[in-house]
Amino acid sequence: MLKFHNFKFSFRIFYILLSLIVSICILFGLYLIVRSAKEETITPEKTQNMRTETIAIESPTEKENNIINIKYPDGLETAKKFDKLIASKYCVLIDIENNKILAERNADKKMYPASMTKMMTLIVAVENMESPDDTFTMTYDILNPLINEDASLAGFEENETITIKDMLYGAILPSGAEATVGLAEAIAGSETNFVRMMNEKAEEMGLKNTHFTNTSGLHDDNHYSTALDMAVILEYALQNDLCREILSTYQYTTSKTKEHPKGILLESTMFSRMYGDEVENVTIEGGKTGFTSEAQHCMASFAIKNNKEYIVVTAMEDDKWGSVYDAFDIYEQYLP
Repeated sequence: MLKFHNFKFSFRIFYILLSLIVSICILFGLYLIVRSAKEETITPEKTQNMRTETIAIESPTEKENNIINIKYPDGLETAKKFDKLIASKYCVLIDIENNKILAERNADKKMYPASMTKMMTLIVAVENMESPDDTFTMTYDILNPLINEDASLAGFEENETITIKDMLYGAILPSGAEATVGLAEAIAGSETNFVRMMNEKAEEMGLKNTHFTNTSGLHDDNHYSTALDMAVILEYALQNDLCREILSTYQYTTSKTKEHPKGILLESTMFSRMYGDEVENVTIEGGKTGFTSEAQHCMASFAIKNNKEYIVVTAMEDDKWGSVYDAFDIYEQYLP
C-alpha cells in the first residue's frame, strides 16, 4: 500500500515538472517569434504603407516653394531725376540685373495704383490656386456692383462657368474686374479674404508703402502704393513663368462655353496702345496699364535692351497715351 502512495507522489512531481518544461518551451517559442518580427528587414515597399504620425519629417510646402526672394532695389538717393520731358508725376526705372534704381521721380511717394493692382492679384492667384483648369461660375452678385461702378470687364456673363486660367488672362489683358473678384472667391472664398492674402504678400515682399482694399484697383482712399513698390511687384511676377506669360500676351481666346461658343477674344490694354518695338534697340515685352479718375493713367512695363531687362512704371498722367509715351521716352533716353 505504501509503494502505491509513493508511486502516486512521484507521478504528481513528474507531471508538475513536465508542465513547467512545456510552459518554458512555449514562452521561449513566443520570445523567438517576437524577436524575429522586430528584426524583420523593412523594405521600401513596406515603408510606403507605414503610418508616421510620431515622426516629424520636414519638407518644403507648396506655398514655401512659391516664395521668390527679391531684394528691394537700392539707389533711390543717387538715381537720376527725370526731366520735364517725362510728364508722369510718379515714375521709376529699374535695372533688374543689378537691382538698381537708375532714374526716378517721386518713386517712393504714395499714389493710387488703379488696375496695376491686378499684378498682385495675379501673383496671389497663381501661387494659391489648385489648378488653372478648375472652374468657377460667375454670379450676379459679382457683376452687378462692378457694372454700377463702371469698372472694366473681361466679358464673362452671369452663370457662365469659366476656368481659373481664363480668369487670370481676363484679369490682366482686358483688365477685367469681374475676373479678379471671381479669382478671389474661387481661391479664398471671398474678396475680403483674398485681399488679406494680397496684403500679407506685400509685407512678405518687403513693400514699404502699399496697402490693398480690393482686387481690381477701384478707387479707395486706403488703397495705395508707390511707383517703386509697383515695380517690385512686377519684378516678382516675372520670376513666375505663368505670370510672365500672361503679362507678355497680346491676345488670348477663352475656353468655349454655352454663353460664348467661340470663347472671348481678350486683348491686352497695353499692347493695344503699342507694338513693343517703338524704341530703337528696345523690345517692350509686356506689362499692365491702369486708370481711375483719381489715379489717372498709369502703366508698369518691362523691356529688354542688349540682353538686359528693365522695368519702368509711369503713373498719374492725364492723357490716355501719356503714360505709354513716357515709357517710350524713358526707355530711349535713360537706359545705358
